[in-house]
Amino acid sequence: MAHLANLHGASETLPSIFKLRGDLRRTRKRVTIIGFLCKKAEQIQEQSFQATRRSALGLSSIAILGNSGIGPALAEDNGYWLTGPLPVPTVDNDIVNKETGTRSFLKKGLYIADVGTKGRMLRLKKYAFDLIALEDLMDKDAWNYFTKYLRLKSTFMYYDFDKLISAVPVDEKQPLTDLANRLFDSVEKLEEAVKIRDISQTESRYKDTKTVLQEVMDRMA
Repeated sequence: MAHLANLHGASETLPSIFKLRGDLRRTRKRVTIIGFLCKKAEQIQEQSFQATRRSALGLSSIAILGNSGIGPALAEDNGYWLTGPLPVPTVDNDIVNKETGTRSFLKKGLYIADVGTKGRMLRLKKYAFDLIALEDLMDKDAWNYFTKYLRLKSTFMYYDFDKLISAVPVDEKQPLTDLANRLFDSVEKLEEAVKIRDISQTESRYKDTKTVLQEVMDRMA
């Protein structure tokens, strides 16, 4: 009887244990669901905050720009912005090749910003220095890069020289014109040697060009 009593007591205890475990499972599920809902709510709040913030920034930017007085007129007057078709540069001084009426290295489709007389002198000095640095590429397999770099920098220098010659006093025009013609004649010869990829001829003509480039740097100092 005692044995049966113990069994009876165990049978009464087991349902309580199962009930407790069931309650724990239900509790865990509830906690998980509540946590998931909280996380979703936080994400929704965060997304709403970000959207609100973007809208506020956008509206404030419009308000600032609208009240700042910045308009197309300033962009048209400062010389650094394009408000119409790309202008085609022209030259007014005698720095073209006498035989061709132009220069072989000139690149088309470039915008030459009007940086003023001092700005052009600084740009001429800088680009002369950049072309001197091309010496490091002559013994490398970089012919295409050499040609593109030479033409690009020389084109800017060509139009800068023209504007600079027009801006200087009369007694300085001819010396600058002679310097520009010596430089561009030398660049055209260097370009010819690079096109045929003759390393010895390129090195020889580069030395002549380098000498003139150094003169340009000294003149623009």
